[in-house]
Amino acid sequence: MYGTHVSEKGQVVIPVELREKYGIKKGTAVKFFEMDGEIRLVAMTKALIRKNSGILNTKGKLLKLLAEEKKFEREL
Repeated sequence: MYGTHVSEKGQVVIPVELREKYGIKKGTAVKFFEMDGEIRLVAMTKALIRKNSGILNTKGKLLKLLAEEKKFEREL
C-alpha cells in the first residue's frame, strides 16, 4: 500500500513505483471513476487502450478515437 497527502490545490503525487509499473509519464492522461464508495484512478496509456481495443467490437474505430483524444489533450 502506498500513501500520500492532498495539497491545498487538491493535487496528489503518484508514487514513483506505481508510475513506473503502469507506464505513467509526464503528460499521461488519467481518469477518475467513482465505484462502490471508492475513487479509482486509471491511466490512459497505450497499453490500456490496446488491451481493451477489442472489447466493444468496434473494429478499431474506438482505438482510433481514443488515440485522437489523447493527442488533443496533449496539445492543450
